[in-house]
Amino acid sequence: MENKKRVLILCTGNSARSQMAEGLLRHDAGDTFEVKSAGVEPSQVRDEAIKAMGEIGIDISGHRSKSADEFTGQQFDYIITVCDNAKETCPVFPGNATRIHQSFEDPPPTTAGDYESRLAVFRRVRDEIRDWLREFAAQN
Repeated sequence: MENKKRVLILCTGNSARSQMAEGLLRHDAGDTFEVKSAGVEPSQVRDEAIKAMGEIGIDISGHRSKSADEFTGQQFDYIITVCDNAKETCPVFPGNATRIHQSFEDPPPTTAGDYESRLAVFRRVRDEIRDWLREFAAQN
């Protein structure tokens, strides 16, 4: 389908929220949207994000953290920021992309608490993102 709407989902590190959002929107509405994700300060995809997504049958283990700079010059229909930092530092993209901001809690860093307690936050954030993206997809 060549007329898919192009979506770029941004957060700070492209390590958790934007990665989960990319996987969710691609899985749930990939027939309508071409989905990419990136970070304004890319790092690496978090193991907890991979695990939380795998639990619902979505494999993001092959994803890599990407810089927003990789998409400079590309046209998108929607630029979605999922954290406040990305909203403030989002690069300018050409065209008339609709910018949408929906902040989600930043899952705890690997140094905070034990793995299972961090994973519980990733699961909750994953579900919140999925609920929001379902609304987005239904309206667009």
